[in-house]
Amino acid sequence: MKISQTRNFNLVAKLNKYVHDVHSNLYPEYFKEYNYEDVKEVFKSLVHNESYIFLLLEDDEEALGYAWIEMREYPENAFKKGYKSIYVHQISIVEKKRNKGFGSNLMECIYEMAKDRGIDLIELDYWFENDVAKEFYTKQNFKTYREFVYKEL
Repeated sequence: MKISQTRNFNLVAKLNKYVHDVHSNLYPEYFKEYNYEDVKEVFKSLVHNESYIFLLLEDDEEALGYAWIEMREYPENAFKKGYKSIYVHQISIVEKKRNKGFGSNLMECIYEMAKDRGIDLIELDYWFENDVAKEFYTKQNFKTYREFVYKEL
């Protein structure tokens, strides 16, 4: 197994289908159906943003997934202390390779990146009904410290 940084937006866009389908199936009122060409154009612009890192996970030279992370720095202000974090935007693993430890391997790589940069906080969010994500991040010892709620009118 190998994890490396990538700017291959074509490959990331293809691998995005797995996480995108989860979202569009759970929340069709918010998410469009996966469209490779549209998603490719989004990732084409994102891979050049210096704050974003795309980690590609491969096994036997087969691309199995990716993580899209962001280096964040929150400045101190009158209300809050300043801090740095790594924010995990997405993790996507091909469907046939789920529950085999590959997501955990990506998270371990992210933890090491944080330690190497002197960052002690990993942040992320997931959709409430995504029980698979909830279970995965619970196993990774993530804790809820803020909730995002809404009300439809």
